[in-house]
Amino acid sequence: MSEFFFSYGLFIAKVITGLIALAFAMAILGSGRKKDEPSKLKVTNLNEKHTELTNSVKHVLLDKKTIKQQQKEEAKKAKQDKKSKVQEKAKPKLFVLNFDGDIRATEVETLREEITAMLSVAEPHDEVLLKLDNSGGMVHEHGLAASQLQRIKDARLNFTVSIDRVAASGGYMMACVADKIVAAPFAIIGSIGVLAQLPNFNRLLDKAGIDFEQHTAGEFKRTVTMFGQNGEKEREKLKSELQETHDLFRDFVSDNRPKLDVDQVSTGEHWYGKQALDLALVDELKTSDEYLIENLALYDIYELKMEVKQSLQDKFLGGLFSSVDKLKTGLSQTNYR
Repeated sequence: MSEFFFSYGLFIAKVITGLIALAFAMAILGSGRKKDEPSKLKVTNLNEKHTELTNSVKHVLLDKKTIKQQQKEEAKKAKQDKKSKVQEKAKPKLFVLNFDGDIRATEVETLREEITAMLSVAEPHDEVLLKLDNSGGMVHEHGLAASQLQRIKDARLNFTVSIDRVAASGGYMMACVADKIVAAPFAIIGSIGVLAQLPNFNRLLDKAGIDFEQHTAGEFKRTVTMFGQNGEKEREKLKSELQETHDLFRDFVSDNRPKLDVDQVSTGEHWYGKQALDLALVDELKTSDEYLIENLALYDIYELKMEVKQSLQDKFLGGLFSSVDKLKTGLSQTNYR
């Protein structure tokens, strides 16, 4: 059985090596090509989008006479408002951002630009809604994402996070920065814990007659390793580091949601929306669609999205390195989980 795993491991290593070689070959071939166009910020007026959707349905369901009559009435009302010179106070704006998370929180690069653009035009009475879908991952990456969201709080804007599917671990670390958290009834919330896991191939290498050497300067430059022999001293040091990270995580959540019983919810467990509401992990049960529709009459709603244009080569390389990175991360990584 051990021979099978050894052969399988060599096969996987060869596949990864071949893919990386192919990726570098493509990078060299494409190095002389024209550079990609810079990222562009796309701004969508969701009020207008909703009106267009409504009118599309009306044109299917209503007869032409009824539609014409409604249009006539709307035009008449608009004319009367203009004639009477009714000066309505400008509506506040609701800016909508999206974050679809992965292990490395890679969307933080576009999120930071979207926040910068939004803060340059936002006024004190405006609001921000972040539609968050994130199951957690690497500690420092999600810490940076949470810090970007803190910029919204520092600007004293009303800040809401909406969770339709999942905001767990590092995802909840981001969510708890908000003034208000709304979640769908079956959204997965919580998982306030830290995880490190890795296989150890030392005995397999030893049986195959393969030596592994690792040299460091500093007693704890490395603790546990995948290929060397691990001792209790190294394991205890790793456990200590995990506990320190967990304490920082707990403190961060507690600082942002002081009414939360952090001891009760920082066990690493996750809960569904209704349970999360009872535990004060979220403030309201509602989907992002419900939230937006309820605010159509109160706000001018704009969705901001950085559009990053990539060449076919970059898409291939990005997908390849993402796959390799996930494999490495699955083998050895400390994550919010």
